[in-house]
Amino acid sequence: MEKELLNEQEIERILTRITSEILEKNKGAENICLVGIVTGGVYLAQRIAKKIKETEGIEVPVGVLDISFYRDDVSLSNKPRDIKPTNIPFSIDKKRIVLVDDVLFTGRSVRAAMDALMDFGRPEQIQLAVLIDRGHRELPITANYTGKYIPTAKTEKIKVYLKEINGKDSVVLMSQ
Repeated sequence: MEKELLNEQEIERILTRITSEILEKNKGAENICLVGIVTGGVYLAQRIAKKIKETEGIEVPVGVLDISFYRDDVSLSNKPRDIKPTNIPFSIDKKRIVLVDDVLFTGRSVRAAMDALMDFGRPEQIQLAVLIDRGHRELPITANYTGKYIPTAKTEKIKVYLKEINGKDSVVLMSQ
């Protein structure tokens, strides 16, 4: 059973707000780089970068980060992973990196992303922007920028549909 929680207009408003919060906290777009976690985080990071360009007139670099080999559950699964290329074609040294992901759940993906980022250099700061925070943290990780907090049961799932992947923007709660 699926219940729509956010539609296209609501997602657009949330991304506009997150963009504003990033610019406010960092006093503009100087020294900021966005890094999207594969897959949904990449498209959200690109949208935020576009909004920053429209607002500030500054093109911030956007990187793509696949965390598959950094996950702590990689050895627990026998099914093959769909590995996407990581592409961070800029130096992250002394930069403020905004990691972008679609859903924050246990915090393990974010931890893996931070480990992966450190292989690329030493950022001044790592910030986290997420579209949805669904709770149930297993690690002490919190987002700097949260689109919407949606408390869920552990048995429920949040599915984020994005135009770039699914042809539509929507966030749904899936119950069993």
